Amino acid sequence: MGAEPFFRMQDIDKDYIMADEPVHVLKRISLTLEEGEFLSVLGPSGSGKTTLMNIIGCLDTPTAGRYTLRGREMETLDERELAGVRSREIGFIFQNSQLLPRLTACKNVELPLIYAGVGHRERRRRAEAILERVGLADRMDHLPSQLSGGQQQRVAIARALVGNPSILLADEPTGALDQRTGQQIMELFRELNAEHRTIIMITHDTNIAAHARRVVHIIDGEITEGGTAHA
Repeated sequence: MGAEPFFRMQDIDKDYIMADEPVHVLKRISLTLEEGEFLSVLGPSGSGKTTLMNIIGCLDTPTAGRYTLRGREMETLDERELAGVRSREIGFIFQNSQLLPRLTACKNVELPLIYAGVGHRERRRRAEAILERVGLADRMDHLPSQLSGGQQQRVAIARALVGNPSILLADEPTGALDQRTGQQIMELFRELNAEHRTIIMITHDTNIAAHARRVVHIIDGEITEGGTAHA
């Protein structure tokens, strides 16, 4: 038997009860990922991709199936342990940057490190370094209202990166941006992936999905192309 992949979902189901009736949102999702891949999950609204993102990000748990990350079985962890996985392993990037408006770019990026108990000087050093990496060396002390939409999203990417997570999990990261700015953010993602960053991007946009090295399609809660065969 071969080594466990970096990331594996095997026969993942997710059901909800609505009006006393089960709703099957995800159906036998099987997906593997190696470290350093750039994967896009492409699907229309209502396809189940947000539910899938929430399970990947340990914000929700599957009804059935197996999800392992670095060999750890996520479905066996309690809420405290899942919170630890979210903190250490997953860097979240959302459609709207979700920056705190009264904090500077640098302070926004420092937030995950505050929760992790990192000291002030080290927080500042790491936040400045990652903001420089995403091209915002001259915007560190600006408030979000003083930044363009693309710059705000770069701050959000820096915040996701600052804890050096195993996976960057991006939910429609260009959805609130114009086409030109969205392309610039995608170019940054490609640069980060070239540095062996693992990226999973959720999108409904085929042009955005095409920037990934690999695309899987999800329709009506099922992977229709690009996943893995059922065991």
